[in-house]
Amino acid sequence: MAVDQLGDPEVDRLFQAFADTTRRDIVAKVTVGEQSVSDLASHYAMSFAAVQKHVAVLERAAVITKHKRGREQIVRVRLDTIAHARSLLGTYEEIWRHRVDRIDDLLSTDEKG
Repeated sequence: MAVDQLGDPEVDRLFQAFADTTRRDIVAKVTVGEQSVSDLASHYAMSFAAVQKHVAVLERAAVITKHKRGREQIVRVRLDTIAHARSLLGTYEEIWRHRVDRIDDLLSTDEKG
C-alpha cells in the first residue's frame, strides 16, 4: 500500500471507529459471534440509543454489518475490514521502522566521522 493512500476518508472512518473503547469492545464481542444490538446494549452502562450510535459508527466504517432477523438487528463483524486495518497498521510500522533505521545509520555515521 502506498503512503499516499493513508489519508483516505475511508481510512479516517476506520481509525475513528477504533478510537473508542466501547466500539473496540463491540468489535471484540461480534468477532466471537454475531449479536443483536439489544444483546450488545446489555453489556454497557449506557442507553440503547448510545449503543446504536456506536454500532452506526462501526457500520459506516464497514467494520460491521447489520441485518434484520425478525424484530432484531443482528451485528456481524467484517473480517475483510479487520484485515485491511491490520494491513494499514503494518504499513505504518514499516514507515516507522525505516525511519528508525535511518536514524541509526545517521548516528553511526556521526560516531565514525
